[in-house]
Amino acid sequence: MTILIGYVPTPEGEAALDTGIAEGKLRSESIVILNSPRKGAPVDATLASADQVAALLKRAHDAGVTASIRQPGHTDDLTDEFIDIADEIDASLIVIGLRRRSQVGKFILGSHSQRILLQADRPVLAVKAGEKS
Repeated sequence: MTILIGYVPTPEGEAALDTGIAEGKLRSESIVILNSPRKGAPVDATLASADQVAALLKRAHDAGVTASIRQPGHTDDLTDEFIDIADEIDASLIVIGLRRRSQVGKFILGSHSQRILLQADRPVLAVKAGEKS
């Protein structure tokens, strides 16, 4: 079985990665790290660089977890891309990071995390980044 981890180079992405690696080790499962930039965007801060990708894979390897990374470009719907890959690899678990949101932000629907939680047909583990000191 495989664990699918949503990753962007943010504290929330790091929290998801750390938790996903720990779950992979605990369950003796491999992990797939999904880092999906928007197709056609000239610059995308969510895209991990080649150096970052190498560092992510090394972190998993150092923890004793087999890992791969996927960086397919998505068009309009990252949620569908996420669920399609979870289906393709038959993920046993999806791990995503959540940001803290204001009351107004919580009211507005449509966040990718919320849609993944509601639409995925497999367990989803949502984690928050630790507090800054």
